[in-house]
Amino acid sequence: MPKYLLVYHGAAGPMPSSQEEIDKVMAAWGAWFGSLGDAVVDGGNPVGKSRTVHPGGKVTNDGGPDPATGYSILSANSDAEVAEMAKGCPHLGDGGTIEIAPIMEM
Repeated sequence: MPKYLLVYHGAAGPMPSSQEEIDKVMAAWGAWFGSLGDAVVDGGNPVGKSRTVHPGGKVTNDGGPDPATGYSILSANSDAEVAEMAKGCPHLGDGGTIEIAPIMEM
């Protein structure tokens, strides 16, 4: 079954400041992953501030105009199916977006 990389961009909401807030965020992600079952290949993780390497070797401390904030890997039968799965992601409720790219087996 094809695999897809989901790259989370944009607002992920403020970092939780209490254990109660952490538990709430983790429960939302756990419920979404649970609803996807075996389609979750790698639940992924948030990512820190990115750097960009430009042609010629210049390195800037940014991720461009819309830096990545995390990733997941899902398996699905089609682009449409994985897009439908992504619609339930808690990241969207925080105002973020999700980039979906098929992983090409080499």
